[in-house]
Amino acid sequence: SSPPEKAMVCFGNMFVELPKAQTREMLRQDQEQLDEEINNLRKELRVKVNRLYEAQGKCSHSGTFVGPGSRHTCQEEPEIPKL
Repeated sequence: SSPPEKAMVCFGNMFVELPKAQTREMLRQDQEQLDEEINNLRKELRVKVNRLYEAQGKCSHSGTFVGPGSRHTCQEEPEIPKL
């Protein structure tokens, strides 16, 4: 039988030779974790953008930018305080 295929993997400033199957599994797990972190950051960003729009007296439609020239209109216009 032939020896298992190996892959060189860099950990910090050191290269380690590992079986390809183990390397592939490590990369898959890392990618899953990164995908989860990215999705969480996107959700947090949507919330923060909506808070920003509220603070500016604007509305958002599912994260869509509402600005000059936008075809979207708010259901309720923000009240303008009377001086």
